[in-house]
Amino acid sequence: MHTVDIQRDVHSFVISNFLFGQAGDLQPDDSLLGKGVIDSTGVLELVTFLEEHYAIKVEDDEVTPDNLDSIKNVATYVAKKLNHTA
Repeated sequence: MHTVDIQRDVHSFVISNFLFGQAGDLQPDDSLLGKGVIDSTGVLELVTFLEEHYAIKVEDDEVTPDNLDSIKNVATYVAKKLNHTA
């Protein structure tokens, strides 16, 4: 799966689950925590989505801003996980 496809899926999930369908000006590089899009509970919801949707395991030490704080970071992280397990 390509990063662009993952980015689209994650963007859709974030919009429908945290922004009530209103994308506003959310950009792929925007900090989801910094912009108040998600909080710590939202991070857990995002992790659950990734694990169920992509059949990956997000380890506790992987729950970091580098992996999960923007749509772009999430897509890159998931693509690496999928390529590593393939």
